[in-house]
Amino acid sequence: MITAIYWFRHDLRLMDNRALVCACEEADELTLVYVRHANEESTTPWGFPVSSPLRRAFRDTAVDGLAVAIRERGGALLELNGAPVTVLTDLSRVIGATRIYCEDIPAPEERSDLAALRAAGLDVRATWQSTLLESADLPFDVAAMPEVFTSFRQRVERAGIRPQWPLAAPVVFPRMPSSASLPYRPFTPSRLTLGPVAGSFPFGDPAFHGTEEAALAHVNRYFRSDLPTTYKATRNGLSGTDYSTKFSPWLAVGSLSPRTVFVALKKHEEVFGASDGSYWIWFELLWRDFFRFWSERHGVRLFRAEGLSTLAPPSHDPIAFRRWCDGATGQRFVDAGMRELKATGYLSNRLRQVVASYLVHDLGCDWRAGAAWFESQLIDYDVCSNHGNWLYIAGRGADPRQGRRFDPEHQAAVYDPDAAYRALWALPTDSPSS
Repeated sequence: MITAIYWFRHDLRLMDNRALVCACEEADELTLVYVRHANEESTTPWGFPVSSPLRRAFRDTAVDGLAVAIRERGGALLELNGAPVTVLTDLSRVIGATRIYCEDIPAPEERSDLAALRAAGLDVRATWQSTLLESADLPFDVAAMPEVFTSFRQRVERAGIRPQWPLAAPVVFPRMPSSASLPYRPFTPSRLTLGPVAGSFPFGDPAFHGTEEAALAHVNRYFRSDLPTTYKATRNGLSGTDYSTKFSPWLAVGSLSPRTVFVALKKHEEVFGASDGSYWIWFELLWRDFFRFWSERHGVRLFRAEGLSTLAPPSHDPIAFRRWCDGATGQRFVDAGMRELKATGYLSNRLRQVVASYLVHDLGCDWRAGAAWFESQLIDYDVCSNHGNWLYIAGRGADPRQGRRFDPEHQAAVYDPDAAYRALWALPTDSPSS
């Protein structure tokens, strides 16, 4: 008899969850677990919490929704607190579990947790399931993949690779061990007071909660409209819910899978026709895949000060960095973006590039500090995309041009010509100049 644990990580969904389907097919007894990491409120080496209250609040709505969906199918989700390795080894000992199922995440800390669980004698079955495409379907080995996204995309497209069809959600779960033997009570969903509704991803609105139900409803709404046809033209917008797809927060917590998005995209094209906008959604999903396979290839090297480059370690100015975090640099466009990020947990892609460039190239600060701040603040934080993009800006990763500097004044003139965005996030004491 197989007594097992399913450990939800960044896959807070039932639909298209291959690792969960495998656990349900193989285990005789299965305990479903989510672990809130003990270090969430601890302080980073840069002097701020690992995870902000807004980021945790959005994630919590996803966990709440998962618990409800599991309960509707006759199961229960245990929400535990602590270091995952300690919590899971203790739980496995109490219930007699010998196997843990979970998703595989190609990042050093996430991989070290799996290694520690295996060292404790557990059979860990980690499934790669966060990408649109499968590594086995790529026209190259991941170990020899192109270093530049354009080459990656072109080779994938020439090979005509298409994603596999999303898996259905499990209908029922294997029985849990006797509740009398469990040291924890099943998780009861909480009622959370969330962040401001005025943000471009207003997750205080139930339609933008982190749940799988909200994610699927948003996908349906988005692709039943003509918004995808204009996506390429609008994606650099700064404010509002419709200038971009807004899939990233749900993809980040895993309440939505990229293959589900792809199927909806293809159905949209059957009705509305393919367009530059709909192609660009595929393009962005491929970028997300690229960073995951790239993380698999390079591993811990992506977290070094020099990244993949031979450049000297970056300089750092703690005072300038603090002003940047607080939106108090004196550069109005940058400050507006940083204030929105801190107030809402979200920021447009255009502003992310601008503020990251300003930190690295204008303020002369360490890119790793900026990456850690984004990790702390963003409700759509994703370890692979975050590090990949920061390395790209800093010229220490997948960038043939050795770094990207965005002139904030030029960017403001192009993307905020009437200064409406700057005015939206201005303080009363701000100067009206750029």
